[in-house]
Amino acid sequence: MRKLKEVLRLKWACGLSHRQISRAIGISVGAISAYAARASAAGLDWSAVEPLADDELEIRLELPAETTAPTRRVEPDYAAMHRDLRRKSVTLQLLWEE
Repeated sequence: MRKLKEVLRLKWACGLSHRQISRAIGISVGAISAYAARASAAGLDWSAVEPLADDELEIRLELPAETTAPTRRVEPDYAAMHRDLRRKSVTLQLLWEE
């Protein structure tokens, strides 16, 4: 979930720095800078942003839609790993490198 409106409120209404906002909300300074730059380029200020809904604000700023990409990580065969670890001179490091 985006915290776009909260970022803009803290920046414009409260006058916090990007680092302070980052610590308060838990998103990167780069994301905060990007949100603020897009809002400024769109000619928005806090009085224009406050009445907008989150979806409408995202459309106005032309933000890309958030997508949750499925993870393509393959789980290791733990049973085979345990069998291999019983062999002499096989370590976790060796299995990891394989």
